[in-house]
Amino acid sequence: MNRDLKIIIISDGTGETASLMTKAAMLQFSDKDIFFTRYKNIRTRSQIDAIFQDAALRCDLVVYTIVSPELRSYISESAEKSNVPVIDLLGPILNAMAMFFEMQPKAKPGIFHEVNDKYFRRIAAMEYTIKHDDGKDVSGLQQADMIILGISRTSKTPLSMFLSHQGYKVCNIPIVRNIPIPDEVFQANPNKIVGLTIQADTLREIRQARLERLGTDGFAPVQRTENYASLESIAADIEYANSIFRKNKRWPIIDVSGKALEETATEIVKIINTRKKIAKRKQDESAQKQKAKN
Repeated sequence: MNRDLKIIIISDGTGETASLMTKAAMLQFSDKDIFFTRYKNIRTRSQIDAIFQDAALRCDLVVYTIVSPELRSYISESAEKSNVPVIDLLGPILNAMAMFFEMQPKAKPGIFHEVNDKYFRRIAAMEYTIKHDDGKDVSGLQQADMIILGISRTSKTPLSMFLSHQGYKVCNIPIVRNIPIPDEVFQANPNKIVGLTIQADTLREIRQARLERLGTDGFAPVQRTENYASLESIAADIEYANSIFRKNKRWPIIDVSGKALEETATEIVKIINTRKKIAKRKQDESAQKQKAKN
């Protein structure tokens, strides 16, 4: 047996699963010098024919992860005709699971890669949201999927974190009397911005509960200068926020009074996605008109 043998990996996705499993198995044969060649996104018989023509020249080992039963069968036939040894890593487990669950697999290539991508997008969204929580960083607002504004205790941070777990990059900005909204917010795409408001009585209960839990010494100086939970202070905070919202009529406003976090989050997602679709439709219509003129 030649010491410079090659293992050919065939996959209808990235081939990462087959590569990792094969290399893990090769640790048990560490005295062998093995070269690996990986073929990704294999979806047709002609691609398989070309691979087996190469493999047959040296009788290389072919390891494959293919979800299509038709292509797996064709690989098996090609291996027999070419006298090439093959290992089907995915077929046996798919067949066993199909019998166990009494249903056929989707046979959709690349699902693992799609799931992996979603995972990393969610991690990136969470990192972005933490960095841009409570107005700590207003740089990079163009990368945000959503920008949430509201006065203290309107659930900006919990909402932002909840949405980030769904893969949305969220920046939340506190509205505080006598502190201007950062200019970067007004320069951002208004279709991404949502304002939060709340009824005075509801907010009073929330703030009073927070005072009882933490005590006034736990608050920032701007909050200690007056009665944080007084109706007068709360009314002034709400009116200040409303004055900003009135000047920016393109920002939709959501009243969070008595709403569950999930309910508000669903409403925000619906608003943002609807506005995105409308903007895309207008963009397409504009492009079509421009194309017609030319």
